[in-house]
Amino acid sequence: MGKVIKMERKVVKFGNSLGITMTEALRQIGADIGDTVQIDVNENNGEIIIRKANKVSLPSGISAEFVEALSQVMNQYDVTLKGLKDR
Repeated sequence: MGKVIKMERKVVKFGNSLGITMTEALRQIGADIGDTVQIDVNENNGEIIIRKANKVSLPSGISAEFVEALSQVMNQYDVTLKGLKDR
């Protein structure tokens, strides 16, 4: 495991949102403008974990629109699909 850097920041208002600045922390994980991050929130202990998301390239013939439509269907029928899996 790498070096752990502790930082303290104040929550501020950005437009209609709340946020914090953390440029140095994002640089530490190799994140830059336009990158996607994965955010995990643990409501039990108030912990937020931010990871740089892995970029995935789609196989040829599979469009981003197809993946988005598939994701929407899976979300809409999540309980049904899980029920079918257990049969």
